[in-house]
Amino acid sequence: MPKEYIDLEAPIIELRDAIENLKKSNSPDDLKKLQRLKEELKKEWEKIKTLLTPWQVVQLARHPMRPYTLDYIGYLFDDFLEIHGDRRFADDPAIVAGLASYKGQTVTVVGHQKGRTTKEKIFRNFGMPNPEGYRKALRVMKLGEKFGFPVVSFIDTPGAYAGVGAEERGQAEAIAYNLREMSRLKVPVIIFVIGEGGSGGALAIGIGDLIYMLEFSIYSVISPEGCAAILWKNQSAIENAADNLKPTAKELKKFEIIDEIVPEPPGGSHSDYEEMAKIIDSYLEKGLKELSRIPFEERINRRIDKFRKMGVFIQQKEAIN
Repeated sequence: MPKEYIDLEAPIIELRDAIENLKKSNSPDDLKKLQRLKEELKKEWEKIKTLLTPWQVVQLARHPMRPYTLDYIGYLFDDFLEIHGDRRFADDPAIVAGLASYKGQTVTVVGHQKGRTTKEKIFRNFGMPNPEGYRKALRVMKLGEKFGFPVVSFIDTPGAYAGVGAEERGQAEAIAYNLREMSRLKVPVIIFVIGEGGSGGALAIGIGDLIYMLEFSIYSVISPEGCAAILWKNQSAIENAADNLKPTAKELKKFEIIDEIVPEPPGGSHSDYEEMAKIIDSYLEKGLKELSRIPFEERINRRIDKFRKMGVFIQQKEAIN
């Protein structure tokens, strides 16, 4: 599949291509050159990182070559058994869910799945789930809970699908029900925001004990485009909307919406799938060990308290004339 780039990557494209070519060589000289280029790439990316605007981070989060849920499943887990359907209406390809083995332990895995080719994008509905997708995800999580399997959830969606059919089948109810039920799961729940975290469509599989967010992913109540259309009624205000939404991992960590920021390889997660998976692996292993030591009653109370405390409120008394 041909690689795709976005404008902000221009300064490092040549370096990345040169590194990819040298990876195929076993020559000692080439290996030394490879190491030198990797250091050069790291330094160049550090310069770029400091200048990234929130809108540019949005572009990185939506990068067409960014790893998706199924990519991470392939790197992190063994013997993934996908489970289909919600036993009410249909299967929803926008969400994948099933059981897998992680370092000898069975876990429940759910996540949004986008497509790369036009055919895949249509099949996956661009990663925007219908209510049956959320019901399928919860069905699989409940199945895992029955046998004591921890839940690992990967978030990457522009938002829940807002079509007429989705609304007729109870989109809002499906999301609300997931929020309540996930908050009460007795097993450990770990969340990774790997790309876009779009509003309730993301939150519906995002209630967890630990919420990790990849460095160049986003999480917001609405997309910058939607925000610009509603508040400014002008699409030229997209960058302004992105600034005000504070959707980046750095901002959300300040507001204590997420627990930790997961660093990405130089150039972003799409530049090195294997390295990104290794980084996620270290956080997942650490998180599961940490949560396994906490009694489930305490874990549930902590999870509920975490979400109840989210948000910053400012009270202002009205001026008395």
